[in-house]
Amino acid sequence: MCGDPTEALPPRGRSLRILVVEDHADTLRVLARLLDHFGHEISVADGAQSALEIVESKEFDVVLSDIALPDGSGYEVIAQAKRKQPIKGVALTGFDKEEDIRRSKEAGFDFHLSKPVDFHELCMIL
Repeated sequence: MCGDPTEALPPRGRSLRILVVEDHADTLRVLARLLDHFGHEISVADGAQSALEIVESKEFDVVLSDIALPDGSGYEVIAQAKRKQPIKGVALTGFDKEEDIRRSKEAGFDFHLSKPVDFHELCMIL
C-alpha cells in the first residue's frame, strides 16, 4: 500500500497557480480541494470554452486538463494557454495508449497521466 497520497504533495511554500479543467464534477471538486489544501491557487473550469476564457484573463503555472471535454478538447486548452504564457501542461485522461500519449505531447502537454488519478505521480510532476 502506498499510504496517504497527501504525504507526497509539495510543501506549502511552493505555491503554484493551477487551472484544473475537468467535466466530471466530483473529480474536479476533489482535485481542486486537494491542491488548494496544499497551498496552491486553484481556478477551475468544467469545459474547454470556460477554460479558454479563464486562460485569457489569468496567469497560470500549470494547466491540469482532461482531454475529452463536452465542448472541445484539452488539446485546444493547452495550445491556447501555451500561446499566451509559458506554462506546464498536464493531461489527465482515460486515454492511455501510446498514440494518445504521443498526441498529447504534440498538442503541448508536458506530462500525460491516466485516470484514475495517482496523487503521488501528480505531486512528483508538480
